[in-house]
Order: sequence, then structure tokens, then C-alpha cells
Amino acid sequence: MSKSPNTMANLSPVHPGAILNEALDDLGMSMNRLAQELRLPANRVSAIVAGKRAITGETALRLGRYFDTTPDYWINLQARYHLETARDASRIASEVTPHQAAALDPPRKTLPVRPPL
Repeated sequence: MSKSPNTMANLSPVHPGAILNEALDDLGMSMNRLAQELRLPANRVSAIVAGKRAITGETALRLGRYFDTTPDYWINLQARYHLETARDASRIASEVTPHQAAALDPPRKTLPVRPPL
């Protein structure tokens, strides 16, 4: 069953830490154990799971290797969270007027054509 756009708009953005927490629950693994396996400080993993810290590139590499996913998966979760959070609190539409696209394209210079030899 698909969700209507109105239903989707009312959902809060999901922090990647919530996804990580579900993975830990599924594995029956503690945050401390994951931190040890990733060779990361336990407070970093705990802060990510709590939604208080973002997943960095280095952490994404470690998570990707450990869980046999790509680092892009973890970075994209974080990027999507940032964008959805920004959209929820956005005043951009009322503050920024779009620039005319035609004005962005500089006039093209044409080179003279040489006659064949």
C-alpha cells in the first residue's frame, strides 16, 4: 500500500541513528560492542544512535565495511536526513527568489570557420 503525499509530509525525518539502532537490535548487539568492532569511541556510536551526531565519511566507511554495505548507503541516509530537516524548517522559499535560468548562460562565442585548404 502506498502512502499519500499528505501522509508522507507529516512524518518526521528519520535520523540514520534510528536505522543503526534497528540493526543493532536485530543483531542483539550493544552500542559498546559495535564501537569496539568499528574501533570508534563508544560515545560517538551512542551519540549517532541517539540522533545527536551525524555520520561522517570515516564512520560511513567503517559502518559500510562492518555491515557489508556501501559507505554511500550511510552517507546518503545522513544527507537525506539533513535535507528533510532543512525542508521542515525552511524559510528559503519565502526568502529566495529564483534567478532566471537564461541569465545564467553567458553568450556563446563562436569561432571563425577557416576555409578548407
